[in-house]
Amino acid sequence: MRILLQQKNSGLYFKELGVWTPDAGDATDFLSSTKALAFCAAKKISGVQLVLKFDEQHYDIVLPATVGRPARSMSAA
Repeated sequence: MRILLQQKNSGLYFKELGVWTPDAGDATDFLSSTKALAFCAAKKISGVQLVLKFDEQHYDIVLPATVGRPARSMSAA
């Protein structure tokens, strides 16, 4: 399985800073979702989703990539 970043609007995959590709095979594999989200936060990348890419496309999983402040706990209210 590969962990990729994909632009929500265009469907392009992240390759390197400033470079997006239509080919998932050319995209950067972040190896973990935590690393992908930390990268987005550090580089201020928004409007993307995580794609868990498997050998067979019908197994692919798309997840929202939300980067920002942690939600307040209910006990803090």
